[in-house]
Amino acid sequence: MSKVNDLRSALELLKTLPGQLVETDVEADPVAEISGVYRYVGAGGTVERPTREGPAMVFNNVKGHPGAKVVTGLLASRKRVGALLDCPPEKLGFLLKDSVDNPIPPVTIPNEQAKCQEVVHLATDPGFDVRKLVPAPTNTEEDAGPYITMGMCYAASPETGITDITIHRMCLQSEDEISIYIMPGGRHIGAFFNEAEARNEPLPISISIGVDPAIEIAACFEPPTTPLGYDELQAAGAIRKEPVQLTKCLTINGKAIANAEYVIEGEILPGRRIREDVNSNTGKAMPEFPGYNGPANPALPVIKVKAVTTRKNPIMQSCIGPSEEHVSMAGIPTEASILFMVERAMPGMVKNVYCCSSGGGKFIAILQFKKNLASDEGRQRQAALLAFSAFAELKYVFLVDEDVDPFDLNDVIWAMTTRFQADTDLIMLPGVMSHPLNPCNNPAYSPNIRTRGIATKVIFDCTVPFDQKDRFQRAQFKKLDPKKWLPDFDF
Repeated sequence: MSKVNDLRSALELLKTLPGQLVETDVEADPVAEISGVYRYVGAGGTVERPTREGPAMVFNNVKGHPGAKVVTGLLASRKRVGALLDCPPEKLGFLLKDSVDNPIPPVTIPNEQAKCQEVVHLATDPGFDVRKLVPAPTNTEEDAGPYITMGMCYAASPETGITDITIHRMCLQSEDEISIYIMPGGRHIGAFFNEAEARNEPLPISISIGVDPAIEIAACFEPPTTPLGYDELQAAGAIRKEPVQLTKCLTINGKAIANAEYVIEGEILPGRRIREDVNSNTGKAMPEFPGYNGPANPALPVIKVKAVTTRKNPIMQSCIGPSEEHVSMAGIPTEASILFMVERAMPGMVKNVYCCSSGGGKFIAILQFKKNLASDEGRQRQAALLAFSAFAELKYVFLVDEDVDPFDLNDVIWAMTTRFQADTDLIMLPGVMSHPLNPCNNPAYSPNIRTRGIATKVIFDCTVPFDQKDRFQRAQFKKLDPKKWLPDFDF
């Protein structure tokens, strides 16, 4: 068995690692306060400063939810993700790439063995209210309502039966209704819902909250790396070298993650839409990964909740939208997707990929490229084009040599300063679809942008021309073990 296979074992591991987990017994309001506190503790990412990368945090005393706990920031550190997935942080992209290549399908266990169904609340029970059962926080005081931000949505195609797991922003709108935002064209569950709605049928869906971090990371893969028909739970199984365990839901024809802390069972209703901020009227949804408040959607599909099942004393898991946690969940699968694509075209030339915090894990990729021969010149730019093909939401690609650390942005900017001339090394690709949540990808920003989401994509080629490598040798310092001089220092 893996050392980590659910949320509780993940937290137990973090307790053994210095500086990776903190707890508080002071009461915290889920309305803006939990996220407001964590902003200072460890949110990082594109959150407005002051913020920092810090430990995960458990709130043991949640206002309005006696006995409930909320954990946030579990994945808000690449170092922490490495520990939770038992992999060096700089090799996580390779781990995920290999997991896609070596899938292990999930298995289904009997209901009586499923920890997620230790406690059952049915929508037909008197006083049922998903908002009271699930302590979902709001990120800010302007949010449309309490959001489920770490819910693993699992559904099947009504036509083919193929399954998929993805993460969506979901707002608790009433005692038994949840809105779900499905970005057009980007998620397989959106395709499943389109099939069901065309048949005027509801789409059964389960939402598993508080699961193995391997599932949370794998669920963020997107096409073309995981095309329609590829269930990302197979990649999560490959990471752990054992299958993810599912169990049958109690009120819908579907399955859920068997050791989840919470499972919401429901159906996405055909022909039904709701305004996302119907309860707040702020015009805003919640903070999204670029660092801005996402606009409230005027018409979102609705999940009709049938049941909420939980473990005993469940732990709610949440995420701050623009935090480093999003960078980990979106960025590491993107790195894997780029490695997946480029390695097939030019084996061994891309040494590593980093999708950095300033791009929210989606907008910026740094490719470390090694030119071995004079004929390799120009292939680094081909690799950049392949990166855009591997992940359509990318906006900028930085190319650096093998002597530049792609995970150190100071080193990347140094390369840009000393190995880049804009008139020859800047390659612009105007009019390409990127991401609608970037506010400058909008016709209001520039008349050259035809529709929301369109961007000018850019390659910054900060690599040295192969025939000039001798002119760009970095100063070589003596390699030794500094522990001899400072044995207790944290190198």
